[in-house]
Amino acid sequence: MTRCIDLSHRIGHGTVTYPGLPGPVIADYLRREDSRSHYAAGTEFQIGKIEMVANTGTYLDTPFHRYADGKDLAQFDLSALANLPAVVVRAGSAKSIGKDALAGIPARGAAVLVHTGWSRHWGTARYSEGHPFLTADAALWLCEAGAALVGIDSLNIDDVADLTRPVHSELLRRGIAIVEHLTNLEQVPTHGARFFAVPPMIEGMGTFPVRAFCLAD
Repeated sequence: MTRCIDLSHRIGHGTVTYPGLPGPVIADYLRREDSRSHYAAGTEFQIGKIEMVANTGTYLDTPFHRYADGKDLAQFDLSALANLPAVVVRAGSAKSIGKDALAGIPARGAAVLVHTGWSRHWGTARYSEGHPFLTADAALWLCEAGAALVGIDSLNIDDVADLTRPVHSELLRRGIAIVEHLTNLEQVPTHGARFFAVPPMIEGMGTFPVRAFCLAD
């Protein structure tokens, strides 16, 4: 039977994803108690509201995140985000993940998902300290190998000490979407699963949370 493997972190009121960015504010726009006057006896509804920066939880980066003329969430091709063959790279304890770690993987047309195990630190101060990342030569290799999407279960796909952000810059320049803050990649087989990470069609935004998941036998 096909398994559905959830690869996303939960987003709750105040959840901090990236140091320096605020957590979301989740509240009622319409409380159940206040809705009762609009409906028949015994009928009530809640309408929620959320104030949130786009880089919250497990999220997708499209080219507009990096480039003013890049495709935004509404323009990005759905076929590049859904039902992609998944290839999982087991990075082990490596902090700096270069092209040698990718050698031989069938990247063309695939969602290349880098499993570092760093998601175990989610929700702790450790998560933002010394996280694993891809190198510039790994990004170039992925572009040349024809990857459709690249994901990682870490704070950032780049070394945050490098302010040029070479991995974001190279992948997004080539139109390759990025998913950061994945989790549960240890449950995904190295080959054979299908990957999905679809955001709403929002104009003028390059990043938004997704419910990323894999289907696997």
